[in-house]
Amino acid sequence: MAVRSFTLKAPTPMPGWGLSFGIMLTMISVVVLIPMAVLLWRGFVDFGAAAMWDVVNRNRVWNALALSFRAAFVASLFNLAFGVLLAWVLVRYRFPGKRIVDAAVDLPFALPTAVAGIALTAIYAPNGVFGSVITQTFGIRVAYTELGIWIALIFVGLPFVVRTVQPVIEEIDHETEEVSATLGASRLRTLTHVVLPMLAPAALTGFALALARSVGEYGSVIFIAGNLPNVTEIAPLLIVIRLEEFDYDGAVAIAIAMLAISFALLLAINLIQIWSRRRMGAV
Repeated sequence: MAVRSFTLKAPTPMPGWGLSFGIMLTMISVVVLIPMAVLLWRGFVDFGAAAMWDVVNRNRVWNALALSFRAAFVASLFNLAFGVLLAWVLVRYRFPGKRIVDAAVDLPFALPTAVAGIALTAIYAPNGVFGSVITQTFGIRVAYTELGIWIALIFVGLPFVVRTVQPVIEEIDHETEEVSATLGASRLRTLTHVVLPMLAPAALTGFALALARSVGEYGSVIFIAGNLPNVTEIAPLLIVIRLEEFDYDGAVAIAIAMLAISFALLLAINLIQIWSRRRMGAV
Protein backbone atom coordinates (compact mmCIF):
# COMPACT_ATOMS: atom_id res chain seq x y z
CA MET A 1 0.00 0.00 0.00
CA ALA A 2 1.48 3.32 -1.10
CA VAL A 3 2.03 5.93 1.55
CA ARG A 4 1.53 9.52 0.54
CA SER A 5 4.04 12.02 1.77
CA PHE A 6 3.08 15.58 2.51
CA THR A 7 5.49 18.47 2.60
CA LEU A 8 4.72 21.65 4.46
CA LYS A 9 5.55 24.95 2.83
CA ALA A 10 8.34 26.81 4.53
CA PRO A 11 7.00 29.71 6.57
CA THR A 12 7.77 33.14 5.19
CA PRO A 13 7.85 36.46 7.04
CA MET A 14 6.17 38.19 4.09
CA PRO A 15 2.35 38.40 3.97
CA GLY A 16 0.34 36.44 1.41
CA TRP A 17 -0.78 37.64 -2.01
CA GLY A 18 -4.14 38.98 -0.90
CA LEU A 19 -2.82 41.02 2.02
CA SER A 20 0.22 42.23 0.06
CA PHE A 21 -1.92 43.34 -2.88
CA GLY A 22 -4.37 45.09 -0.57
CA ILE A 23 -1.63 47.02 1.23
CA MET A 24 0.03 47.94 -2.05
CA LEU A 25 -3.22 49.11 -3.64
CA THR A 26 -4.14 51.14 -0.55
CA MET A 27 -0.79 52.91 -0.38
CA ILE A 28 -0.77 53.69 -4.11
CA SER A 29 -4.33 55.00 -3.89
CA VAL A 30 -3.63 57.24 -0.91
CA VAL A 31 -0.29 58.55 -2.16
CA VAL A 32 -0.76 58.69 -5.95
CA LEU A 33 -4.15 57.79 -7.42
CA ILE A 34 -6.48 59.80 -5.16
CA PRO A 35 -4.43 63.05 -5.31
CA MET A 36 -4.15 62.74 -9.10
CA ALA A 37 -7.88 62.03 -9.40
CA VAL A 38 -8.75 65.07 -7.28
CA LEU A 39 -6.40 67.25 -9.34
CA LEU A 40 -7.95 66.10 -12.62
CA TRP A 41 -11.48 66.42 -11.24
CA ARG A 42 -10.81 69.97 -10.06
CA GLY A 43 -9.36 70.88 -13.44
CA PHE A 44 -11.67 69.22 -15.96
CA VAL A 45 -14.96 69.12 -14.03
CA ASP A 46 -14.94 72.15 -11.72
CA PHE A 47 -12.80 74.52 -13.80
CA GLY A 48 -13.29 73.15 -17.33
CA ALA A 49 -10.94 72.28 -20.15
CA ALA A 50 -11.54 75.53 -22.04
CA ALA A 51 -10.82 77.65 -18.97
CA MET A 52 -7.65 75.67 -18.27
CA TRP A 53 -6.47 76.22 -21.83
CA ASP A 54 -7.01 79.96 -21.43
CA VAL A 55 -4.76 79.90 -18.36
CA VAL A 56 -2.03 77.79 -19.95
CA ASN A 57 -2.07 79.43 -23.37
CA ARG A 58 -0.11 82.49 -22.29
CA ASN A 59 3.46 83.45 -23.10
CA ARG A 60 4.53 83.55 -19.46
CA VAL A 61 3.20 80.05 -18.78
CA TRP A 62 4.62 78.55 -21.98
CA ASN A 63 8.02 80.12 -21.31
CA ALA A 64 8.01 78.75 -17.76
CA LEU A 65 7.03 75.26 -18.94
CA ALA A 66 9.62 75.32 -21.73
CA LEU A 67 12.35 76.42 -19.32
CA SER A 68 11.46 73.77 -16.74
CA PHE A 69 11.44 70.86 -19.18
CA ARG A 70 14.37 72.12 -21.25
CA ALA A 71 16.60 72.61 -18.22
CA ALA A 72 15.50 69.28 -16.71
CA PHE A 73 16.23 67.45 -19.97
CA VAL A 74 19.67 69.01 -20.42
CA ALA A 75 20.61 68.37 -16.78
CA SER A 76 19.39 64.77 -17.00
CA LEU A 77 21.42 64.16 -20.16
CA PHE A 78 24.52 65.44 -18.38
CA ASN A 79 23.74 63.25 -15.37
CA LEU A 80 23.24 60.27 -17.67
CA ALA A 81 26.75 60.56 -19.13
CA PHE A 82 28.60 61.72 -16.03
CA GLY A 83 26.60 59.49 -13.68
CA VAL A 84 27.43 56.32 -15.63
CA LEU A 85 31.11 57.34 -15.71
CA LEU A 86 31.12 58.09 -11.97
CA ALA A 87 29.41 54.80 -11.15
CA TRP A 88 31.94 52.93 -13.29
CA VAL A 89 34.88 54.57 -11.48
CA LEU A 90 33.38 53.85 -8.05
CA VAL A 91 32.87 50.16 -8.89
CA ARG A 92 35.93 49.28 -10.97
CA TYR A 93 38.75 51.34 -9.42
CA ARG A 94 40.35 51.84 -6.03
CA PHE A 95 41.73 55.24 -5.13
CA PRO A 96 42.29 57.34 -2.01
CA GLY A 97 39.08 58.94 -0.76
CA LYS A 98 36.83 56.53 -2.63
CA ARG A 99 34.48 56.08 0.33
CA ILE A 100 34.21 59.86 0.74
CA VAL A 101 33.28 60.30 -2.92
CA ASP A 102 30.81 57.42 -2.70
CA ALA A 103 29.15 58.98 0.36
CA ALA A 104 29.12 62.43 -1.25
CA VAL A 105 26.97 61.09 -4.10
CA ASP A 106 24.08 60.70 -1.63
CA LEU A 107 24.48 64.23 -0.28
CA PRO A 108 21.63 65.68 -2.42
CA PHE A 109 19.29 63.09 -0.86
CA ALA A 110 20.06 64.26 2.68
CA LEU A 111 20.59 67.97 2.11
CA PRO A 112 17.45 70.17 2.13
CA THR A 113 16.93 71.62 -1.32
CA ALA A 114 16.66 75.17 -0.01
CA VAL A 115 20.05 74.82 1.67
CA ALA A 116 21.50 73.47 -1.57
CA GLY A 117 20.05 76.42 -3.49
CA ILE A 118 21.49 78.96 -1.07
CA ALA A 119 24.90 77.26 -1.16
CA LEU A 120 24.98 77.10 -4.96
CA THR A 121 23.93 80.73 -5.21
CA ALA A 122 26.66 81.82 -2.79
CA ILE A 123 29.26 79.88 -4.78
CA TYR A 124 28.19 80.85 -8.32
CA ALA A 125 26.99 84.41 -7.69
CA PRO A 126 28.96 87.14 -9.52
CA ASN A 127 30.84 87.82 -6.27
CA GLY A 128 31.05 84.14 -5.25
CA VAL A 129 34.09 81.89 -5.15
CA PHE A 130 33.52 80.21 -8.54
CA GLY A 131 31.15 82.77 -10.00
CA SER A 132 33.62 85.64 -9.83
CA VAL A 133 36.36 83.58 -11.49
CA ILE A 134 34.07 82.36 -14.28
CA THR A 135 32.71 85.85 -14.88
CA GLN A 136 36.13 87.53 -14.96
CA THR A 137 37.83 84.80 -16.98
CA PHE A 138 35.17 83.81 -19.50
CA GLY A 139 32.62 86.61 -19.15
CA ILE A 140 29.88 84.10 -18.32
CA ARG A 141 27.34 84.61 -15.55
CA VAL A 142 26.13 81.47 -13.81
CA ALA A 143 23.77 82.56 -11.07
CA TYR A 144 20.47 84.16 -12.08
CA THR A 145 20.66 82.59 -15.55
CA GLU A 146 19.51 79.34 -17.13
CA LEU A 147 23.03 77.98 -16.64
CA GLY A 148 22.54 78.29 -12.89
CA ILE A 149 19.29 76.33 -13.16
CA TRP A 150 21.15 73.57 -15.00
CA ILE A 151 23.76 73.35 -12.24
CA ALA A 152 21.10 73.13 -9.53
CA LEU A 153 19.23 70.38 -11.39
CA ILE A 154 22.44 68.47 -12.05
CA PHE A 155 23.16 68.58 -8.34
CA VAL A 156 19.80 67.12 -7.31
CA GLY A 157 19.54 64.56 -10.12
CA LEU A 158 23.00 62.99 -10.21
CA PRO A 159 22.44 60.41 -7.40
CA PHE A 160 19.49 58.86 -9.24
CA VAL A 161 21.66 57.83 -12.19
CA VAL A 162 24.66 56.72 -10.12
CA ARG A 163 22.69 54.60 -7.65
CA THR A 164 20.63 53.00 -10.42
CA VAL A 165 23.58 52.04 -12.61
CA GLN A 166 26.03 51.11 -9.87
CA PRO A 167 24.49 47.70 -8.94
CA VAL A 168 24.35 46.70 -12.62
CA ILE A 169 28.04 47.48 -13.10
CA GLU A 170 28.87 45.37 -10.04
CA GLU A 171 27.12 42.40 -11.68
CA ILE A 172 29.08 42.69 -14.95
CA ASP A 173 31.85 40.12 -14.83
CA HIS A 174 35.35 41.17 -15.86
CA GLU A 175 35.53 38.01 -17.94
CA THR A 176 32.93 39.44 -20.32
CA GLU A 177 35.28 42.24 -21.28
CA GLU A 178 38.25 39.88 -21.41
CA VAL A 179 36.43 37.56 -23.80
CA SER A 180 35.60 40.50 -26.02
CA ALA A 181 39.26 41.51 -26.04
CA THR A 182 40.46 37.98 -26.86
CA LEU A 183 38.09 37.93 -29.84
CA GLY A 184 39.90 40.95 -31.25
CA ALA A 185 37.52 43.74 -30.23
CA SER A 186 39.05 47.08 -29.36
CA ARG A 187 38.33 48.80 -26.07
CA LEU A 188 35.97 51.21 -27.78
CA ARG A 189 34.09 48.40 -29.50
CA THR A 190 33.88 46.47 -26.23
CA LEU A 191 32.45 49.55 -24.57
CA THR A 192 29.87 50.30 -27.26
CA HIS A 193 28.84 46.71 -28.15
CA VAL A 194 29.23 44.84 -24.85
CA VAL A 195 29.18 47.11 -21.81
CA LEU A 196 26.79 49.90 -22.80
CA PRO A 197 24.01 47.57 -24.07
CA MET A 198 23.99 45.86 -20.68
CA LEU A 199 23.86 49.21 -18.90
CA ALA A 200 21.25 50.77 -21.20
CA PRO A 201 18.05 49.71 -19.31
CA ALA A 202 19.41 50.81 -15.92
CA ALA A 203 20.85 54.02 -17.39
CA LEU A 204 17.49 54.91 -18.95
CA THR A 205 15.78 54.23 -15.63
CA GLY A 206 18.20 56.56 -13.86
CA PHE A 207 17.67 59.16 -16.59
CA ALA A 208 13.89 58.95 -16.13
CA LEU A 209 14.19 59.30 -12.34
CA ALA A 210 16.53 62.28 -12.67
CA LEU A 211 14.23 63.90 -15.23
CA ALA A 212 11.15 63.41 -13.04
CA ARG A 213 12.94 64.89 -10.05
CA SER A 214 14.33 67.84 -12.02
CA VAL A 215 11.04 68.83 -13.63
CA GLY A 216 9.36 69.38 -10.28
CA GLU A 217 12.38 70.77 -8.44
CA TYR A 218 11.67 74.02 -6.62
CA GLY A 219 13.77 74.67 -3.52
CA SER A 220 17.25 74.51 -5.03
CA VAL A 221 16.28 76.46 -8.17
CA ILE A 222 14.44 79.54 -6.94
CA PHE A 223 17.51 80.98 -5.21
CA ILE A 224 19.91 80.60 -8.13
CA ALA A 225 17.43 81.26 -10.96
CA GLY A 226 16.66 84.92 -10.33
CA ASN A 227 12.99 84.22 -11.14
CA LEU A 228 12.61 86.76 -13.94
CA PRO A 229 9.30 86.26 -15.80
CA ASN A 230 9.76 84.89 -19.31
CA VAL A 231 13.50 84.49 -18.66
CA THR A 232 14.37 82.39 -15.59
CA GLU A 233 10.96 81.69 -14.08
CA ILE A 234 10.26 77.96 -13.74
CA ALA A 235 6.81 76.37 -13.84
CA PRO A 236 6.79 75.18 -10.18
CA LEU A 237 7.45 78.76 -9.08
CA LEU A 238 4.57 79.96 -11.26
CA ILE A 239 2.28 77.45 -9.51
CA VAL A 240 3.38 78.76 -6.11
CA ILE A 241 2.73 82.32 -7.26
CA ARG A 242 -0.81 81.37 -8.32
CA LEU A 243 -1.41 79.73 -4.95
CA GLU A 244 -0.17 82.80 -3.08
CA GLU A 245 -2.61 84.87 -5.14
CA PHE A 246 -5.41 82.42 -4.17
CA ASP A 247 -5.79 81.55 -7.84
CA TYR A 248 -6.25 77.85 -7.18
CA ASP A 249 -7.80 77.15 -10.57
CA GLY A 250 -4.82 78.71 -12.34
CA ALA A 251 -2.41 76.65 -10.24
CA VAL A 252 -4.37 73.48 -11.07
CA ALA A 253 -4.31 74.28 -14.79
CA ILE A 254 -0.52 74.72 -14.84
CA ALA A 255 -0.06 71.60 -12.71
CA ILE A 256 -2.16 69.51 -15.10
CA ALA A 257 -0.14 70.84 -18.05
CA MET A 258 3.07 69.78 -16.30
CA LEU A 259 1.52 66.41 -15.48
CA ALA A 260 0.53 65.78 -19.10
CA ILE A 261 3.97 66.70 -20.48
CA SER A 262 5.77 64.65 -17.80
CA PHE A 263 3.55 61.63 -18.49
CA ALA A 264 4.29 61.84 -22.21
CA LEU A 265 8.05 62.05 -21.61
CA LEU A 266 8.10 59.17 -19.13
CA LEU A 267 5.95 57.06 -21.44
CA ALA A 268 8.40 57.65 -24.28
CA ILE A 269 11.33 56.69 -22.03
CA ASN A 270 9.56 53.51 -20.91
CA LEU A 271 8.89 52.55 -24.52
CA ILE A 272 12.58 53.04 -25.30
CA GLN A 273 13.44 50.85 -22.30
CA ILE A 274 11.13 48.09 -23.54
CA TRP A 275 12.66 48.30 -27.00
CA SER A 276 16.21 48.13 -25.61
CA ARG A 277 15.39 45.09 -23.45
CA ARG A 278 13.81 43.28 -26.40
CA ARG A 279 16.79 44.13 -28.55
CA MET A 280 19.15 42.73 -25.93
CA GLY A 281 17.03 39.60 -25.64
CA ALA A 282 17.09 39.12 -29.40
CA VAL A 283 20.86 39.47 -29.43
